[in-house]
Amino acid sequence: MADWHTQCVAALRDLAVESQFWDRQLAPIRTLGELPFRLHLAIFVEPFLTFILEGRKTIESRFSVVKCAPYDQVSSGDVILLKRAAGPVVGLCRVTSAWFYELDASSLREIRDRFAGAICADDNFWKARRACSYATLMTVSNPIEIPHFSVAKRDRRGWAIVGNNPSTPELFA
Repeated sequence: MADWHTQCVAALRDLAVESQFWDRQLAPIRTLGELPFRLHLAIFVEPFLTFILEGRKTIESRFSVVKCAPYDQVSSGDVILLKRAAGPVVGLCRVTSAWFYELDASSLREIRDRFAGAICADDNFWKARRACSYATLMTVSNPIEIPHFSVAKRDRRGWAIVGNNPSTPELFA
């Protein structure tokens, strides 16, 4: 069985979408076998997954106690595969901008005041992030639901980098 990185890229190569934007984005994978962007796999729980797919959630946020992906590893033009927690990959979106924060009470309050609506976060969301030291915020665009596919990712990371920009040859061997 191929590793989950290869499964993700192969699924994108074979993906048929009814979107001119995504058809253009994915064309180099089909024709040249290259990733024209950095590709990420993000695990989502509900209702946040649905909010992104509906276009209601326009900023994806990841908070952590330690520096880990996507902190300082995601940028404009990157693509995120949207994977349901304990389920298949169900969608795609594109990163249009990213910000990175070393958190303290003041910066967490600033993020909440400025971005809570776009993050679709309630009071419980913010309470659960009080102990975090780092935050990554990404404006996301062009969300699309895709034919679902499974990947054999078994670790507990909520975010992983699948391939680097512009291509990762070992994924196409």
